[in-house]
Amino acid sequence: MPPERQTITRVPCPTAPVALAPVSVAPMMEWTDRHCRVLLRRFSPSALLYTEMVTTRALLSGDVERFLGFDVSEQPLALQLGGSDPEELARCARLGAAAGYREINLNVGCPSPRVQKGAFGACLMREPTLVAECVSAMVSAVPIPVTVKTRIGVDDEDSEAFLFAFVEAVNAAGNAALVVHARKAFLNGLSPAQNRNIPPLNYERAERVRTCFPSVPVIVNGGVTERSQFNELSARFDSVMIGRAAYHNPALLADIEHARDGSLSLADRLSLLTEHLDYVDNKLREGERLHAMTRHMLAIFNGFPGARAYRRALSELPRKDGAGTADVLAALDHLRDRAA
Repeated sequence: MPPERQTITRVPCPTAPVALAPVSVAPMMEWTDRHCRVLLRRFSPSALLYTEMVTTRALLSGDVERFLGFDVSEQPLALQLGGSDPEELARCARLGAAAGYREINLNVGCPSPRVQKGAFGACLMREPTLVAECVSAMVSAVPIPVTVKTRIGVDDEDSEAFLFAFVEAVNAAGNAALVVHARKAFLNGLSPAQNRNIPPLNYERAERVRTCFPSVPVIVNGGVTERSQFNELSARFDSVMIGRAAYHNPALLADIEHARDGSLSLADRLSLLTEHLDYVDNKLREGERLHAMTRHMLAIFNGFPGARAYRRALSELPRKDGAGTADVLAALDHLRDRAA
């Protein structure tokens, strides 16, 4: 384990209480951008949505509006930051609070080599004192909740004692809620995609965190693809976070929202997407690319007759000059006659 970084002790301001939603959608790089979030919101009015991870370096040196801009319909919305410098994170947290985000979340779970090179993400689990400094600096900087998303362990540091020491440090610094991806991270030997599937799930260890630290809510993440799994975990944790299953099957969010079994009907999906085209039309007039929005629509009708032809039609639109919402409606015609 690397030596602990010497830091200045901070006394955090009183932690802002976190407003828990029953379900949230995980921050996913290159997926949960603003166009994706607007679309997901149509399936679930109450789910807490997260941005993609925004690094402090990118935010402090780039276009703030490009990184932090969002549509008001996306709320409730949380900003996830990636970084390891307390002062930089505090500055970025202030930008996020000023932009209107409801929560600032610190990424201590991503295992990708690129993130490790920046000295943040899952490798920070080995430096609980530094993470505590980061949390404390952000808590002192903003009036909204600051939360942490982490794993249950990293490489050979996979003991309950290691995890509990980390949780104790960040909670003492003012962490308002802990999002626990119930797998450990392998920093070497596995790709980010493999890290989402190969390390075994350990909900029991995540649940012991909730039992041993009852004053801070625990949101569990990892492995949820069906409403029955959501129901089982929501009885054990304060909230449940869903990742790629929500992206590939947003109807799952609608089923959770309305406490029902069975997939959203084809007619209902067609209605939701048709309504969404008003947003697409507005963004096209602002100069946004059609593909930036339609790429998030490909999976909505999976499993229904006509879905393959619909996906093919959408995929061909980037090559069509002047393509617009009329072309998306034409793609939907592959499904409309099945919805009667």
